[in-house]
Amino acid sequence: MKLVFATNNIHKLEEVKQITPSAISLVSLSEINCYDEIPETAETLEGNALQKAEYIKERFGLDCFADDTGLEVEALDNAPGVYSARYAGPEHSAEANMLKLLENLKGETNRKARFRTVIALLINGEQHLFEGVINGRIIADKRGNTGFGYDPIFVPDGYEQTFAELGSDIKNQISHRALAVRKLAAFLSTISE
Repeated sequence: MKLVFATNNIHKLEEVKQITPSAISLVSLSEINCYDEIPETAETLEGNALQKAEYIKERFGLDCFADDTGLEVEALDNAPGVYSARYAGPEHSAEANMLKLLENLKGETNRKARFRTVIALLINGEQHLFEGVINGRIIADKRGNTGFGYDPIFVPDGYEQTFAELGSDIKNQISHRALAVRKLAAFLSTISE
């Protein structure tokens, strides 16, 4: 089964390729000659994921899925949430985003946070949503050098290391995206039998 993954994020594409069963062949946007900056203007993760998938379906007519992920920090009323990638401004700088988040949490004792991923799948004329959530906490200083985004400051519950310290093997088993992708893969296996 071939499916377009509507993302321009190389890190995300590689992460999902590692998680996806071999029966599913992921097609990147560059492989379908799509180099557009796909809009993400919805107010929710679900809305953004759906908007991206619909963009590809309408222009290329291909079955596809897209995701949106947000880091939700309890003490900040679940910010940055849907604005996680552009928290510090439109240039999508992971470093600037982390620094702004750490600054906004200065002196805050409640460091509870969660990563939430929503995947929107458009296949056979139907729409399906899948969600993955992992709880954890934000630490005060960056640690580790793998992963991307907020990985160096997020410690998942049950671990002492950040996502950036755990490495892709462990992260790809427990992460929010892994959980959502597993739900997607389980659904796809029911329709490809």
